[in-house]
Amino acid sequence: MMTLNGNCRPRNWMAAGRGLAVFVMLGFFSGQLQAQELYVFTEPASNMPAKSASLKYKGKFLEGYHSQKLEQRHSIDAEFGLSNKLMFHVGSTFSDMYSYPEFQWESVNAYLKYRFLSKDEIHKHFRAAVFMEGSYSRNDMFYDEISFDGDQSGIRTGVIATQLLHKLALSTTLSVSQVLNEQRWDKTTPDPYSYQSFNYSLSAGYLIFPFKYTSFKQTNFNLYLELLGSQALDKKLYYVDLAPAMQFIFNSTIKLNFGYRFQLDGNMHRMAKQSYMVSLETVFLNLLKKRS
Repeated sequence: MMTLNGNCRPRNWMAAGRGLAVFVMLGFFSGQLQAQELYVFTEPASNMPAKSASLKYKGKFLEGYHSQKLEQRHSIDAEFGLSNKLMFHVGSTFSDMYSYPEFQWESVNAYLKYRFLSKDEIHKHFRAAVFMEGSYSRNDMFYDEISFDGDQSGIRTGVIATQLLHKLALSTTLSVSQVLNEQRWDKTTPDPYSYQSFNYSLSAGYLIFPFKYTSFKQTNFNLYLELLGSQALDKKLYYVDLAPAMQFIFNSTIKLNFGYRFQLDGNMHRMAKQSYMVSLETVFLNLLKKRS
């Protein structure tokens, strides 16, 4: 049986095959939010509505490597649709993952995305975007996995391509991460960690309900599945995760997500190879629009 700490045995690629087989059961929302692909673990190439803003809470829960008890991270993010091509996020995290059992503030992060290509047709479109993400974290490095959700300080840049086909949405993200923690330049101690990585994802979603739109007030139900991977560029370390999720959208402005992420294969020393996620987001349409 797989445990949750860094010493657990990885799943094999038969699990990956079974996971990919259910990609047809994924979810997508195409209502008032301009047919955005609202993935749970990754960003699409599409942007949130222009001149709008949102407030998002996200909670991550896992059995920690240090404590063998439930550890948690909570984040609050503010997101802004500056235009139909440009959007910006800023957020902060609080957790007990590096200070268990104490709960403390740990990081601040920012994300900027520019959509440079959009080919729109009836019931389908293709979009591409570039992005840059930066993070400052008070935490020291303990793990091989590079993450800017509160774990390390650094930058990440990459490209996203998203294809919508009626109710089905497919997206891929390719990026490179660079850790900027002080430990990277400390030459007085051995260099046990990876400081740069190539990251990739394949995400898909399918709208389950409603079968036919009659009002923006209808509740939407979507299913998602995302394949998430990382390959260290300075060491022979990698992981591949699978992340199924479900999503409810109320009144076209409130989004509730539930997700589960687990490792299929890999050899990285990670804080945990399974985690649960819940998030709640509220969108304020036309909040940034100039008042006459």
